[in-house]
Amino acid sequence: MIKVIVNGACGKMGRTVLSSVINDVELELVGAIDIKGGIDIGDLTGTAKTGLLVSNNLQNTIDSVRPDVMVDFTRPDTVFANACTALKNHVRPVIGTTGLSDAEKDKLNKLALENDTPAFIAANFAIGAVLMMMMAKKAAKYMSNVEIIELHHDHKLDAPSGTAITTAEMISEVRKPMKQGAPQEKEKLPGARGAQINGIPIHSVRLPGYVAHQEVIFGGLGQTLTIRHDSIDRSSFMPGVMLACKKVMHLKGLVRNLDKIL
Repeated sequence: MIKVIVNGACGKMGRTVLSSVINDVELELVGAIDIKGGIDIGDLTGTAKTGLLVSNNLQNTIDSVRPDVMVDFTRPDTVFANACTALKNHVRPVIGTTGLSDAEKDKLNKLALENDTPAFIAANFAIGAVLMMMMAKKAAKYMSNVEIIELHHDHKLDAPSGTAITTAEMISEVRKPMKQGAPQEKEKLPGARGAQINGIPIHSVRLPGYVAHQEVIFGGLGQTLTIRHDSIDRSSFMPGVMLACKKVMHLKGLVRNLDKIL
């Protein structure tokens, strides 16, 4: 059994992860952490009282239960420190929180190697989202004009999403940077054409009712191609999270994105 703790346990994603870990025969839930401490896990998962209470201190939880894996769905401003704490204590982080900079990811990779403790991070744990990114990369070889629209719930703290950034980076592996649109194009309002990664515009939508959605639109002579993925429920991420909890036990350094472990 792989011993798992969940950081950010009281959030919507955290609660879903708790239930999934509990129901996985290869995993054992041994702890949960959130700034809202003292809550019984059963109250978060809609089951009977378990006697296992949410802690508000990551280090104390690690010291008391000695987990193998930490799943982190917290906040962009805390995830880096959480991952560093885990790695220094030889706990393998599985990170679903987006917002880490490239420099922070490089530091985590170095820390993972120094402590001989692997780590895993994914921009999106949904299998369909991974396929969407892979298909977009393939399409970009033949249709170079492309824009990305990502749509999320209005409580998401970072924009653009990690999925959109990763998609643009994957497309950039097969497509040279280029300026799209009219050569004399002018934004009447700053940001109207979106954020730019290597000339690929990314547009972020934040509205109630959405979970996580993205479409990649390619344009060519007399035609367009749209590749879209929709997560309509947070359960869509759970197979990927559970897989990462098991695969991270045998990785090396920091491994990024679900396609590396499928």
